[in-house]
Amino acid sequence: MATIVQAPHRARTGDARFFVVMAFVMGAIDVAGFSLNLAAGRSSFAVPPIFHVHAFVFFGWIALYITQNLLVDGGSVVLHRRLGWVALLWVPLMVALGTLMTVLSVQHGAPFFFDVRQFLISNPLQLLLFAGLVGAALVLRRQTHWHRRLMFCGMAILTGPGLGRLLPMPLLMPYAWWATVIAVLVLPTIGAIADQRRLGRVHPAWLWGIGMTLAVQLTADAIAFSPLGTAFTRSITAGTAGGHRPITPAFP
Repeated sequence: MATIVQAPHRARTGDARFFVVMAFVMGAIDVAGFSLNLAAGRSSFAVPPIFHVHAFVFFGWIALYITQNLLVDGGSVVLHRRLGWVALLWVPLMVALGTLMTVLSVQHGAPFFFDVRQFLISNPLQLLLFAGLVGAALVLRRQTHWHRRLMFCGMAILTGPGLGRLLPMPLLMPYAWWATVIAVLVLPTIGAIADQRRLGRVHPAWLWGIGMTLAVQLTADAIAFSPLGTAFTRSITAGTAGGHRPITPAFP
């Protein structure tokens, strides 16, 4: 996953250490966000089993991502390479579970501070982008600089739910979803700044990650706020608690 190097001694570089630190930062964002929800009583463990499966799979990825960065930093490149192939099974499972949970959330009303159409369309598309970035990183696994940065950008997308629970979403309406997207993009921007300071240039992988995230979100909005997106959302929520949420004709 996170990084593949040519020799163990190269793992102990400032570059590798940066990715270890940021792996813990991104993991902490999600843990903090969901912990805050529990502490505030906005969620509980008394939920259907599918919720627990979803949590196990997504937090399992966070643990795997951190572990992979630690392995590289410690010079355990062979184990890192072997463990990285878990992504081939884990990522498709994440996309499937994430999409299912999005549908279930919408049918139960979805977070009130998000437009329900934007929530329904954006989540699966951003998950597909996450999968695409991870897939590209695996293809480029022998090109270390691309590999570790594309993995980073994919992981950054997964901090969205954590950030959405930490930011004052009701105060950011009607642009709460975009506020979360911008907050997510702060992470690869930090990576680009770190490159500039450490290497004297910004690696193009950061630009691809940031650009693709923006492009996917703009595409999601175009679909969500179209007549087709509105009709699709109504078909998904029909006959459920979420069907009572009003759907405005256009984005505010």
